[in-house]
Amino acid sequence: MSKIDKIISKKNKSKIVCLTAYSKNIADVLDKYVDIVLVGDSLGSVLYNYSSTRKVTLTEMINHSKSVRMGVKKSLMVVDMPYKTYDTKALALKNAKKIMKETKCDAVKLEGGKKIIKQVQFLIKNKIPVLGHLGLLPQTVKGKFKSKGKTTREIRQLMSDALLLQKTGVFAVVLECVKTPITKKITKNLNIPTIGIGSSVHCDGQVLVTDDILGLNETKIKFVKKFLNIKKYINLGIKKFALDVRSKKYPSKKHSY
Repeated sequence: MSKIDKIISKKNKSKIVCLTAYSKNIADVLDKYVDIVLVGDSLGSVLYNYSSTRKVTLTEMINHSKSVRMGVKKSLMVVDMPYKTYDTKALALKNAKKIMKETKCDAVKLEGGKKIIKQVQFLIKNKIPVLGHLGLLPQTVKGKFKSKGKTTREIRQLMSDALLLQKTGVFAVVLECVKTPITKKITKNLNIPTIGIGSSVHCDGQVLVTDDILGLNETKIKFVKKFLNIKKYINLGIKKFALDVRSKKYPSKKHSY
């Protein structure tokens, strides 16, 4: 069974765990516990302090993905296609092939439904696995980030897009900031897994940004739960190093040639 088939087979059986990684060291740890390692374009804000994921380049995504690949052995590795890299079918295929070839990832992720369905279709036709993404779309959102599925129109569109992506052949769909009732409905109506981020427990799996759950970011996003305050331990380590250097305890003979 392929890695993608294993993800699909978890539908209605066991929850899918997905976290982001931008380097080998983090990927190496994640690989022990998760089903999917996502090299997300969230690296724009997490690592580069960009105001939007739209500023993330293809080169940046590929370079980080190469590092992540070294740490991923068993998990499915998915790479986000950056903003404006899949505007047309030809462009999408060219860039997806480049990502797959240079990073040796297992799949790519694109944001959107009906508007990008031809690109998704073209990639899958050319043997490139695609992870869908609906709800809040950070690459194209205008104004403040708001949850989706509040109006009848939004609900209809979300359901229509989810079914369309499934029909086209995506192996799973990320639902970002989608209201609980519609999340539940979409998950129930799809034969492929849904992976939630701020979209309730009713999804078949969950994804978050690793830096957020470890407390490396001072984020106040509603759906983020801090599972560890790693900054506390980093502070302790750096403080001890600084003290040892200033008091001449380091380097000792043990740490010298």
